[in-house]
Amino acid sequence: MNVYQAVESRRAVRGFLDRPVPVEVLRRVLAAATFAPSGSNLQPWHIYVVTGAPLCQLKKLATERVTAGDPWDEREFEMYPRDLKSPYRERRSAFGRERYSALGIEREDWEARQRAAIANWDCFGAPAALFCYIDRDLGRPQWADLGMYLQTVMLLLRAEGLHSCPQMAWSQVRRTVADIVSPPDHLMLFCGMSIGYEDPAVEYIRTGRAALDETATFISD
Repeated sequence: MNVYQAVESRRAVRGFLDRPVPVEVLRRVLAAATFAPSGSNLQPWHIYVVTGAPLCQLKKLATERVTAGDPWDEREFEMYPRDLKSPYRERRSAFGRERYSALGIEREDWEARQRAAIANWDCFGAPAALFCYIDRDLGRPQWADLGMYLQTVMLLLRAEGLHSCPQMAWSQVRRTVADIVSPPDHLMLFCGMSIGYEDPAVEYIRTGRAALDETATFISD
């Protein structure tokens, strides 16, 4: 698989097989991902990889908590601006329509939407997950470094025949995650990522992308 194939085939998979991911594969991916770029080589990421019994326990605790209607943990960062402006507002709305349409869920069916959302806490059936933390004292440029690192991880997973789903939603139950991974106080949870082999029986709609002219400007002679 070349780089273009890895980029074009990478997507947020929300249905995984119950097939273990070898730990040596995860180690190989994360070892290679250390070469991801970061400003002044700060390497601001700290990763916890969770599999086996600890992941089963985390899934159980998070699912029970969300099902019981427990309030989210207080936010340590905003996922999206409160007043999302155009064109980002329309892109987010389109994503929601495409996502729930693929699941056969009507816009007004809030119970079905909630059931679909709860699948997050089961990692969509994935047998492995990672949780990405950052030092609280670092700034926006270092958060950008996290994005480059995580994209590198996801592309390397594709090279190994694996898929993934990055999930900022885990930050909403960060205390439950901390019960399992025990991070030091100076670290803040940015996101989780479900990792595994895609379940081909789960249907999906590939979400659209903005036209290149909307997001890129070429300046030349």
